[in-house]
Order: sequence, then C-alpha cells, then structure tokens
Amino acid sequence: MSFKFEIDGRDFERGGPYLLIAGPCVIESEAHAYGMAEKLADIVAPWRDEFIWVFKSSFDKANRSSGRSRRGPGMEEGLRILRRIKEELDVPVLTDIHEPDQAAPVAEVVDILQIPAFLCRQTNLLHAAAETGRIVNIKKGQFVAPHDMKHPVAKVKDAGNDKVMITERGTSFGYNNLIVDFAGVHGMKAIGAPVIMDATHSVQLPGGLGDVSGGRREVAPFIARAAAAVGVDGFFTEVHDNPDEAWSDGPNQLTLELFRDLLPVLTAVRKAVS
Repeated sequence: MSFKFEIDGRDFERGGPYLLIAGPCVIESEAHAYGMAEKLADIVAPWRDEFIWVFKSSFDKANRSSGRSRRGPGMEEGLRILRRIKEELDVPVLTDIHEPDQAAPVAEVVDILQIPAFLCRQTNLLHAAAETGRIVNIKKGQFVAPHDMKHPVAKVKDAGNDKVMITERGTSFGYNNLIVDFAGVHGMKAIGAPVIMDATHSVQLPGGLGDVSGGRREVAPFIARAAAAVGVDGFFTEVHDNPDEAWSDGPNQLTLELFRDLLPVLTAVRKAVS
C-alpha cells in the first residue's frame, strides 16, 4: 500500500529517498546535541539524494531501567535546544512524548512526534499526537505482533491524521534479548504506513547489565542491511561520538564511524534488490 507526505520540503513515499532518523539517544547538553547535529549533517550531506535526514534526540528518557539513571534536561530546555538545532542547521527534528499534554507544546517545535514502544497502545496519547497535525512515528512495542500495529495506526488516522509511521525495534521472546522478525517487518508494509527499521534499539539487551540495558552495536549494521533487503522505507539509528560514555543506550548506539560506513551500504543493498 502506498503513502505520501512531505518532510523538509521533500516528498516521502515508497520507492523514494529513505527516511533517516539519526541522533544521540538523549540530550546530554546543548553543546553535545548541537555538535552531534553538525557532525551528522556533514556525514549525510553527500547522500542527500538517497536520504531525508531527521535529527533525533530525547528531552526525557522516562522509561529508564533504573530510577537513578539520567533522563535528560526536561521538556522546556530540551525544546529550546531542539529549536536551535532545527533553525540554525536547517534540519527537521524528532523527539518522544510520554503524556498527552506534552503533544501540543512539543509539536510547536518538532516535525515528528514519536510514541515510545512501551506506550504504543495508549489511545489518549496517540489521539493527542494525531490532533497536532504533525507526523506521528509509533515505535512498535516489544510485546506487539507486527500485524497488530494496524490498531495504533488506525487510532491516529481515526483522529484525522494520515501522517503516521511504524518503527520496528525488535520483539521480546525471552529475557534480556530482542529478536527482529523480518517476515513481520515485510508484512507491516501492508498496513499502509511507512515502515522504519530501528537498527540500534533492535540490538539492545534490555536490563542486560543489571540496572541498565546492554547492547551489541556491532550487530546493528547487519540488522539495517537485512531491513534494506526486505524493503523498508527508512532507518532509525541512535549515534554518539563516545557511546561508551553516553547517558543512555550507549552499548547499542552507533559510533560516528559506523554510521558513516552504513550509508553507502544501505544504498548499495537497495540498488541490488530493486
């Protein structure tokens, strides 16, 4: 099934440029977020014809394994930083929301509202996001069958917003591990919304380090390659210049080098299977 809507003045549709959502997991400081956006912009620039890049970072990580973990600067300060990045670097931005009353103020700044995986079935949150008129990216819950993502998508569309995407981020079949069902990824395309592959959260090991999650960042590029072969519409990758010291999801965030090396590979795989 087809779709088409505009991102950053460009048409996003099946068969067109990939959507590329990339940035550090959480806003650690204004200087770090801005610096990462500048570095990512330089990496993506030669690939503009192949990718529509959206900068991603969260102002609050509300679902941390431990209550002692760092969460980010909060909504007001986080939105100020994201607005600066958007305006000064001329890049669309994406961030998460966790509560319905966050939708409207966040939508005043960002281009895409993201619904976290654990909240993908929360009707009031989905409706609030939809009613802003912004693009809504729904992360597939680790507990949701791929074909059942038609229900969250329908909630957004029933609220009057057809600009909705699904992001696959792995499924839990046991403890401290996630598995990607690529047959399910392919099947989600029939729902009629763009299907994005979250290559970095898919290699997360939830709670794998005790009070924080582990991960296998070296596997993420292979997940992305396989998704390109299946025919996804875009990719989500969290990227950090020093992931071992990152506030959140360090073990599964890509280094800048891994991210740089991934873009030509995804382009080559797409050409090989098309």
